Amino acid sequence: MSDEEDFQWYVLKVQTNRESTIRKSLERAIQRDAMESYFKRIVVPTEKISEQRGGRKVVREQKLYPGYIFVEMRLTDDSWYTVRDISGVGDFTGHQGKPLPMTPSDVEKMLGGHLDPGEAAAPKIRISQRVGETVKIKTGPFEGFSGTIDKIDEETGVVTVVIEIFGRPTSVDLEHYNVEEV
Repeated sequence: MSDEEDFQWYVLKVQTNRESTIRKSLERAIQRDAMESYFKRIVVPTEKISEQRGGRKVVREQKLYPGYIFVEMRLTDDSWYTVRDISGVGDFTGHQGKPLPMTPSDVEKMLGGHLDPGEAAAPKIRISQRVGETVKIKTGPFEGFSGTIDKIDEETGVVTVVIEIFGRPTSVDLEHYNVEEV
């Protein structure tokens, strides 16, 4: 077995809302204990979310797996102790106290787009409305009209609302923040 094959991904249960702090503490402990050869990457997967708050567009980061940190490491008694010695770390996920590594398919599914910190993904748009919901248009030429959401494009933030004009159903494309629940 080569050195590269010794490294596997493990999942750590940690205190929620302290994931980044615990990651930094673990990085310091690895340097302190001269364990750099046992650890490759420590990941707290996040995604950028774009939402409207108070009439302004706000982009924030949201953790994908609150309370968990993913660590690519070579598991030995010493490396296990280095991890377990960090305040806020509960335990490795596994069976009966024995850490179980993630399968390659789980790594790809859960961490696929989050392993390269250089990749800056476009923020996802948070849309609170759902298809079939009745909404009221807040601004523009159709202000005050009520209609039903027919389609939602989460990539662009556009919602298609069917309103009635002169007794006929008409589809109107609007920005998600221009409609509100009735």
